[in-house]
Amino acid sequence: MNQFTRRNFIRAALATTGSVVVSTPLQAMSRPQLPSEVTFEHGVASGDPLQDAVILWTRATPAAGTEPSAPTKVTWELSSDPEFKKIVRRGGAETDLARDFTVKIDVQGLQPNTAYYYRFIGASEQSPVGRTKTLPAAGIEQVKLAIFSCSNYPAGYFNAYQLAAASDDWDAVLHLGDYIYEYGSGGYATERAAEIGRALPEDNRGELYTITDYRKRYALYRTDAGLQALHAAAPFIAVWDDHEISNDTWKAGAQNHSEDEGDFFARRAAAVQAYYEWLPIRPPMGERNPQIYRSFRFGDLLDLHMLDTRVIGRDQQLDFKRYMDSEGNFDGRAFSAAMADPDRSLLGKPQLQWLQETLSTSTGHWQLLGQQVLMGKIHLPVEMMTSFYRGGSQNHTAELIGLKAASLQGKPLTESQRARLQHVVPYNLDAWDGYAVERELLYRHIKGLNKNLVVVAGDTHNAWYSHLKDAAGQMVGVEFAAPSVTSPGMETYLKMDEEAATEMAAGMPVLVDELQYCNLHQRGYMALTFRRDGVQAEWKYVDNIRSTEFVEVARHSVTHTLS
Repeated sequence: MNQFTRRNFIRAALATTGSVVVSTPLQAMSRPQLPSEVTFEHGVASGDPLQDAVILWTRATPAAGTEPSAPTKVTWELSSDPEFKKIVRRGGAETDLARDFTVKIDVQGLQPNTAYYYRFIGASEQSPVGRTKTLPAAGIEQVKLAIFSCSNYPAGYFNAYQLAAASDDWDAVLHLGDYIYEYGSGGYATERAAEIGRALPEDNRGELYTITDYRKRYALYRTDAGLQALHAAAPFIAVWDDHEISNDTWKAGAQNHSEDEGDFFARRAAAVQAYYEWLPIRPPMGERNPQIYRSFRFGDLLDLHMLDTRVIGRDQQLDFKRYMDSEGNFDGRAFSAAMADPDRSLLGKPQLQWLQETLSTSTGHWQLLGQQVLMGKIHLPVEMMTSFYRGGSQNHTAELIGLKAASLQGKPLTESQRARLQHVVPYNLDAWDGYAVERELLYRHIKGLNKNLVVVAGDTHNAWYSHLKDAAGQMVGVEFAAPSVTSPGMETYLKMDEEAATEMAAGMPVLVDELQYCNLHQRGYMALTFRRDGVQAEWKYVDNIRSTEFVEVARHSVTHTLS
């Protein structure tokens, strides 16, 4: 199945018309009904651009005293200039409480590789002006993408979004998940929320379970000035990770969901509905279906495939603790048998088949997988992992890095020293490392296609750059992973100060064979620039998330060139 065909696009558009206004050239200047008294306190957004279409979004908050069940009407305009002197499309849209007063317009029949400006109009108030852009059809030599993940409101201000919004040359923004977090007050990364003015409001202080809970959390996040600015600056292409539903979600449950919290699938349905309402997304199978994987074509330079490694196909994660006895001894044989299970899946068979077929027929110079979790192998010595899970205070990381460096320099090691380095296990079983059989299957398929592969990931809250190698040690592609917007990273988990985190980040590529770079303590985002001869990744970090006063404090750049 070729995801890029016009037939598939029309099918997707028809699947969403129940809640999305579809605007074609035949409706270019339709006369809308008189708009309602509304405010636009959550800003505007655009997303899921195609060569000839884009989604426009806002929330039309009814004026105080409006009957809750009454429909709300707004006018929308699309222009080729920011002053709206050359309006190319105008129409009306109606929303109501059933959609949490969100508005989506699927504007079709547009020109490729073209910037447009849009706004929404109420009876007495006008929204901010947004800028969007359609995808190129052909004849381009560069694509520039901003990559984000893991924005936790109580943990800090979304200054990374604000930093990226200052640039006006993005072709699109990729958000790889954890756009919101489901925890309540007192939960993950909320320790300083009240102190910095990011406490959850009284009517949304608990963990999220219902459609009302999730809607209110999105509404809160969309009050952040940085997030509003970036949404207004460029179109988003987004997928969810786990926290849009619940921590460590898999296809039939989640780590952060217990039986006394109600039916998991009812919770998931509420979360999915709120996500589709609040994100400028064109769901491939309609807004009641959790299938979110889909593809985008940037001319003949880049084909982007957005995946779901979390909700629809993932088997439950393995847990190291299940393979350790009361003394803390690790049962490596049982763990290896579980890891080798050929039926364990991260994508699920339907999505894997779709991806394999799509990659086989895609003709872009680059193939980009936009997904949530690290694909590169991050294997660490067993003693590091067992010490961590035992809760021990001894840290042998520096010693092990020294031994690995000595080995790479050809210095002799004792048999016991070599054993310490050779006995490794995956660092993160929630990532592709926990689903190694399926990863190898995908690698074999990609290797056979001989295509230029780049993978992007989020989830870990830290920056990573890895060479992707199959079981035979052959290069399959490269992976670039984005740091978090605000969520704390490895420096917090391992209780490291900035100096210790910097030292460990410098040593990790020595210890981990595929790893080329990591940053373990700074917040920010990642920019990717694709050209014919290579792709450049640039990580940009902010100095502060505890207030809206910040500066860009550091950058790191690498370029992967085609041989």
